[in-house]
Amino acid sequence: MISVVIPTLNAEASLGETLSSLVPAAVDGLVGEVIIVDAGSTDRTLDIADGAGAEIVTSEAGRGAQLKAGALRARFPWLLFLNADTYLDAGWERDANFHMERVDNGRRPASAASFRFVLDDEGVLARTLEVMASLRTGLIKLPYGEQGLLISRALYDEVGGFRTLRALEDMDLARRLGRGRLAVLNARAVTGGERYRRDGYLARMLRNQACLALYLVGVPVATIANLFGPRQEPVGEPVAQRAP
Repeated sequence: MISVVIPTLNAEASLGETLSSLVPAAVDGLVGEVIIVDAGSTDRTLDIADGAGAEIVTSEAGRGAQLKAGALRARFPWLLFLNADTYLDAGWERDANFHMERVDNGRRPASAASFRFVLDDEGVLARTLEVMASLRTGLIKLPYGEQGLLISRALYDEVGGFRTLRALEDMDLARRLGRGRLAVLNARAVTGGERYRRDGYLARMLRNQACLALYLVGVPVATIANLFGPRQEPVGEPVAQRAP
């Protein structure tokens, strides 16, 4: 069974759809619990989570800290980390269950899995971003948090789990897993395009690529965060309230 961990901060606009995409797997018994790790929402995020029957955990702000707190609370042998503005396409549970069964039965070495990145927006730039994500994931096996991460508790603990970093906590964990222990499932993780429309596609894409390049050449995460700020801001947080 899976414990789903979702970090939130003022995510009322997207959280309902994210939670709805988990319902079929919960009905089938694949998803055993959903843990919302909230960093101080002031909108209806917690009402939505409570209405869906999710467990609510409070945490300091920061995606790395939130994901780590959620994993500590999780009770089931598989963990699924999912962003609050990302929903999984219909039928995702079949691919996830197949991956889990192969790992549990020893037919596949212990490995984590992410989903195919899809942006919920129209236009050439949105499709270009999807192609870039596919190439990045396929060539260097560094999925971003928008693609979700399905990982067994045993493997998560073995590599040390999420670290409390100011940015790039997703790539940090993927790097410690290594290319041989990361798979990409056929199922799609669909992420909202609001942040790209707000910031501008080109500016956002250039920023992400600069962060990735600096990380790959060994620049410390703290330095990257000082230069660019967190690469993935909490969903819905007003610009004026973001930490420097």
